[in-house]
Amino acid sequence: MNHNHVHIEKHEVKAKNLVYSILLNLLITIAQVVGGIVSGSLALISDALHNFSDVLSLVFSLIANKLSRRKASIDQTFGLKRAELIAAFVNAATLIIVAFILIYGAIERFIHPHDIKSNLVIWLAALGIAVNGFSVILLKKDANHNLNMKSAYLHLLTDMMASIAVLVGGLLMKFFGWFWVDSVMTILIAIYLIVVGIDLLLKSTKMLMLFTPAHIDIKEIVRAVHKVSGAGKLHHIHVWHLNEEEIHLEAHLDCPEDFTLTQFDEVLNRIELLLFENFGINHTTIQPEFKKEDPKDFIVQD
Repeated sequence: MNHNHVHIEKHEVKAKNLVYSILLNLLITIAQVVGGIVSGSLALISDALHNFSDVLSLVFSLIANKLSRRKASIDQTFGLKRAELIAAFVNAATLIIVAFILIYGAIERFIHPHDIKSNLVIWLAALGIAVNGFSVILLKKDANHNLNMKSAYLHLLTDMMASIAVLVGGLLMKFFGWFWVDSVMTILIAIYLIVVGIDLLLKSTKMLMLFTPAHIDIKEIVRAVHKVSGAGKLHHIHVWHLNEEEIHLEAHLDCPEDFTLTQFDEVLNRIELLLFENFGINHTTIQPEFKKEDPKDFIVQD
């Protein structure tokens, strides 16, 4: 079994930005809970609930980010690199759960409507927009490189949009007396949370279940490898995400000749370079074989 690993330049996530976002969201959560109770606004309370879920998700993301940096050991040969995928999965699930709680509360409010102090709703919604907007800016760069950070970023982005919706609702209530808008805005916020949450949940689930990365076609990999000088039939293939940044491949290679180790290493280096440049696979493990009787299918049921 020969193994090669291509070094990739990893994006360094700034944990301090997560800490700032946690403190800011904790502040706005407390303010909106108090304001929602005083004003009687369900949309404001729902926004506060979403903010609190943000605080929890950000704390989880921070812990996962710290764990993912731990070095590999005898007991943890991959380190804890997958911690961020678990955090992304949990964060996505909480988005969906919070959304259904909001929908339930909105329906209850439709059935039992009451007046709302719109001025307080407007000011606290504006505060929510400012705080979440600043947090979104802090995490935007990291979100482009890391699924865990993207989950945290999406929490904050959706919360900023929720605050905008609450602000619009507060203005409509103030100037037109349309108190039913509070429930409508709550449901719209919840629907958006479900859409965003499901997308992130699916992505993190596929990575945790070791699905083949979406952009990789195994048949195309086989065709490309078969064109490499000295390579025989590639089979028994597995390709998966270890985390957001690392894609691993392991396979068997039926060699056309009884190569020496030095000769096989030369072939392996060519294959490794091809896989990295064409498919972004940076960690390759290939088992050489010569006239070995075993299944030669691309995918073998172990």
